[in-house]
Amino acid sequence: MTPTTREGLWEGGMLVINDEQFRKRAEIIREKGTNRSAFFRGEIDKYGWVDIGSSFLPSEIIAAYLYAQIENLSRIQAKRKLLWELYHQALKPLEERGIIKLPYIPNYATNNAHIYYLVCKSLQERQQLIEHLKQDDIYAVFHYLSLHKSPFYMDQYEGKELPNADYFTDCLVRLPMYYELSEAGLEKIVHSIRKFFKVDN
Repeated sequence: MTPTTREGLWEGGMLVINDEQFRKRAEIIREKGTNRSAFFRGEIDKYGWVDIGSSFLPSEIIAAYLYAQIENLSRIQAKRKLLWELYHQALKPLEERGIIKLPYIPNYATNNAHIYYLVCKSLQERQQLIEHLKQDDIYAVFHYLSLHKSPFYMDQYEGKELPNADYFTDCLVRLPMYYELSEAGLEKIVHSIRKFFKVDN
């Protein structure tokens, strides 16, 4: 995070660019489409709008919420990792029976417990599971559409079929994962999943 002293605010985030030709334009887009940064460096005598751009500053209330989360980051992450592990251990027997697939974390990677998901065998099964969970007041969702099948990109994509991307688009279910989720609440979710797949334990 970099302090912006002229405004008394903080800007959060980072953009990494591996091609020098995009650096200047990225700066302009960050500056709401203006060349203001060049002005503050003394490179031009006045600044104005020269390209598209937007405002990426968080409001003070958002910054206050974020700061409180940063102060409790270790506790929040520990809870999310606990929930992730509880899901994983409880649903592992279904994976071992070949009923579903679960997340796999290779040895070289770490787990930030951002989401927990399972993968069904078909789109129909995925939709039926989501509806079943909804009837138990559990709101699970599917993940993103494949980029090459999105309305924006579909007419432009001319590459090969991407069966893995399509498979996860059709079959992945994101389970509830948030700090306030209790172990009892998680057990209810797991029980409902087992009930759907007609598995007792």
